[in-house]
Amino acid sequence: MQKARVKLRSTNQEKVDELSDEIEEIADEYDAELSGPVPLPTDQLTIPTRKAPDGEGSETIERYEMHVHKRLIDIMDSERALRQVMRVHVPEGVDIEIELEE
Repeated sequence: MQKARVKLRSTNQEKVDELSDEIEEIADEYDAELSGPVPLPTDQLTIPTRKAPDGEGSETIERYEMHVHKRLIDIMDSERALRQVMRVHVPEGVDIEIELEE
């Protein structure tokens, strides 16, 4: 029995959710056993920078943030479903990682 672990990662939450829904539909179509999508903790990257370029004036600071959303999906039992998942269209800005296990 083969198992595939699909990891999705993006800064756009809507794209990650749409792709995970599409993978769920594929699993339902081929009667594959599905676990997930499990929302993993969101990485929050913060970069503080000073507004004044020369160091003069008041010490005002801008803070830029980037959130990285992650989902984890396990698909078991169906080789046909795994082939379809590998053919799925991945939107721009979404990273997908598929690990196959025995």
